[in-house]
Parts: sequence; C-alpha cells; structure tokens
Amino acid sequence: MYLGLFYIVAIACIIFYYTGHLKRWRAEWVLIVLAVAVFPAVLFL
Repeated sequence: MYLGLFYIVAIACIIFYYTGHLKRWRAEWVLIVLAVAVFPAVLFL
C-alpha cells in the first residue's frame, strides 16, 4: 500500500515539475527528497 502511495506522489511530483508548478512554488527540493528515498531501494535490488 505504501509503495503504491509513493508511486502516486512521485508521479504527481514529476508532472508538477514538467508543468512548472514546483519552480513556481519553489519546491524543487521535493524531487531531491524523492530521489534520496528511492536510492536505498535501488541498492538492494
């Protein structure tokens, strides 16, 4: 369930990034937080 929620949030953040909303809201750091959250999972795969 949490993995599905994470994917929904990640996809929404990517859409907001490409439409320019994150830059307008000065929240581009959200993508860095998502990348750091995914990094440990990638190491274990």
